Amino acid sequence: MTPVQAPPAHAEQKYLKPFYWVLLFVMGLTGFGQMPIFKRYYIADIPGLGWLADFYTTHYLHYIGAILLFGLFAYAVAVYWGLLRPRYQLTWAAHVRMGLLAAIAITGVFRVLKNLPDVLFSPGFTMAIDILHLVFMMVLMLFGVLFIVLKKGWLVER
Repeated sequence: MTPVQAPPAHAEQKYLKPFYWVLLFVMGLTGFGQMPIFKRYYIADIPGLGWLADFYTTHYLHYIGAILLFGLFAYAVAVYWGLLRPRYQLTWAAHVRMGLLAAIAITGVFRVLKNLPDVLFSPGFTMAIDILHLVFMMVLMLFGVLFIVLKKGWLVER
């Protein structure tokens, strides 16, 4: 099996990879913005970055990014199962990425539920979900760098 950089794609699919990268960057930036680190370490004092210290701005942008990410997941699954599966298979690196993205999405859903007024979680469960969400994102970032260095893509030819 030889790694495939990208299968022959429709014109709109060439925008998916940059969209995915920008979306993950924005999600990471706004996710860290949920913690007060940008104000605390004066990053928000840099001209043009003041919005990073506004909790509600980063909070809503993170939610919008999550909606777009779920849409991208649905699109990618539909394209793979509908068009690419007969000719390509997912690599082990793709399975690792998908597992981490699923873990991030699941913990993210619990974080959203935690913010609803009628949903109560124990403090320990809330802390575990918060920490796991952050840990899964950091592990995804580390594996992302590793897979770039190792040139491990998502698909290989069957």
